Amino acid sequence: MTKPIHIFRHIAHEGPGYLGLFLNRQNIPFEIIEVDQGAPIPQTPDNSAGLVFMGGPMSVNDPLPWIEPELALIRQAVARKMPVLGHCLGGQLISKALGGSISSNHTKEIGWLDVERLDNATARSWLTDLPQRFAAFHWHGETFSIPAGASHILKSDHCRHQAFAFDNVLAMQCHIEMTAELVPLWADCNAQEIAQPSATVQSKTTMTQNLEQRVAALQKVADQLYSRWLQGLAR
Repeated sequence: MTKPIHIFRHIAHEGPGYLGLFLNRQNIPFEIIEVDQGAPIPQTPDNSAGLVFMGGPMSVNDPLPWIEPELALIRQAVARKMPVLGHCLGGQLISKALGGSISSNHTKEIGWLDVERLDNATARSWLTDLPQRFAAFHWHGETFSIPAGASHILKSDHCRHQAFAFDNVLAMQCHIEMTAELVPLWADCNAQEIAQPSATVQSKTTMTQNLEQRVAALQKVADQLYSRWLQGLAR
C-alpha cells in the first residue's frame, strides 16, 4: 500500500486548501493530522511519504506541547531526504527545526502582496516558467531566518525571507494553498487583525476584489511549486 502524505493542521480553518485538490488530481493519498483537535504527532516519519505543515495564528516560539514533537519529526524527515513542505507557520517550523530563528517582522503582511524570485540556481529550479514577481496571499506577523545550507528563493518588499528550499524541502512564509472560499473565511475568522487596514494589511473588501482571477493566478504558481516538490516523493 502506498504511504500517504501527512498534512499537519494547526487550526480548523487552515487546512490543506488547494493542496488537497492538487493531490487528489494526482491520485496521491494524504491524511490530515488534526493537531488542533489533539491528534498525536507521530514519533517517526516511517509511515509517511512526505510531510506538510500548514499555518496557524500561534508562534513557533510558543510553549505548545506539539511544537517540539513536530520539530523532531521534521529533523528526521530531512535527514532521510523525504519531501517536507511548510506554509507560513509550517515554513517557520521547518526553519526552526533546522537551526533557524523566528522573530517579529517589522510589519504584518495580510492580503495579496507581490513576492519576487531571487536569482540563483535553486530559485530557478523551483520557480522555472513563473514571472519574476507575482501576487501571493499572506497572513503573518513573524518571519523566519534561512537555515544553513538552504537557498533563499523568494522575497517581498516588506518581508525579505518569503521562501527557502533545498533537496526535497520547501518552506514558505506566504500562502499558495488559497481557494476562493478560504480568503473570505480567513477574513471573517480573523476580523480583528484587519480592522485597521494599512499599506500591508488589507480589508476583507480589498482582499476579495477580483478574487476568482487572483486565486486562479496563484493556483498556477501552486501547480508549479507542488509539482516540483512531488518530484522527491517516493511512490
